[in-house]
Amino acid sequence: MAELTYETAPFPVRGDLAAAHGRAWRHISEPGTWLSGAIRVAIARETRNAPQCALCQTRKDALSPYLVEGAHHDLGGLSPELVELIHRVVTDPARLKRDWCEALIDAGLGDGEYVEAVGLVCMTVSVDTFNRAAGLEPPPLPEPIAGEPTRIRPPEAKPGAAWVPWIAPEDAAAFEAEVFAATSSNVQRALSLVPDACRSFFDMVEAQYLARHQMRDFDNEFRAITHAQIEFIAGRVSAINQCVY
Repeated sequence: MAELTYETAPFPVRGDLAAAHGRAWRHISEPGTWLSGAIRVAIARETRNAPQCALCQTRKDALSPYLVEGAHHDLGGLSPELVELIHRVVTDPARLKRDWCEALIDAGLGDGEYVEAVGLVCMTVSVDTFNRAAGLEPPPLPEPIAGEPTRIRPPEAKPGAAWVPWIAPEDAAAFEAEVFAATSSNVQRALSLVPDACRSFFDMVEAQYLARHQMRDFDNEFRAITHAQIEFIAGRVSAINQCVY
């Protein structure tokens, strides 16, 4: 499998960031908890296709996306429920609703598949956005790796405040402790139904942002810009994307 590198980037890319993106790309290609490597790579490919979907554009412009019916312009190979999830998360995430999520699950998309797919979409968007910002073409998607999903559902997962079951930090098993610490955010917990998805996504987040122990260490700066500058950018991006977390 070709490795993701930034050797042609117009500026030096930190080694840890390049390595984290490389791990993310390999993670996408591998069999997951509920989805095969082929389906996971297809999800990444559909993630790139979603912004060109005419239905999504019409929904985005509508007062409510739930009043617009039609068929997605998709690349094929994925279930209608997965296509709907990918396209909505990519093009209009601020207006997702719990009953929309529950309708997808009721239609046959497992809650574990839902969580795993969301993680893959977010990782693909993150890597592609970085490449666009760097003036690079989106990197070629990895070739899928053969094998069967593990289909291991963490017994600690139970209903909570999220739309899907999640793991409370106090219930985390030993092998999950490095991800679900007592200080874990709800964003981390929201992916915890699929621990490998949560672990891999936040491996990339720590390289793109800050590690957990660095976030509140205001006596030291770990990036080329300060904590305050990082949060200023994060706040502005969140406002543009209508992220009210």
